[in-house]
Amino acid sequence: MKAGIHPENYRVVAFKDMSNEEVFLTKSTADTNETIDVDGTEYPLVKLEISRTSHPFYTGKSKLVDTAGRIDKFKNKYAKFKK
Repeated sequence: MKAGIHPENYRVVAFKDMSNEEVFLTKSTADTNETIDVDGTEYPLVKLEISRTSHPFYTGKSKLVDTAGRIDKFKNKYAKFKK
């Protein structure tokens, strides 16, 4: 194994899914300025928009997307270009 190519700051980091407040711990080199207390121990905190606990593919729950509203907005926006 080649020396000097692996990161030095490999440590346990808390990742927090902001959509459902789920927190999980794993090792990472992610830089962060925030910390969180988990079971009496303080860990660096990385905030996520979506994770395995809230993603529809992993949970089996899909969200209904308002496609009709999106299509109407698109048509209204680009109606002035129609000839």
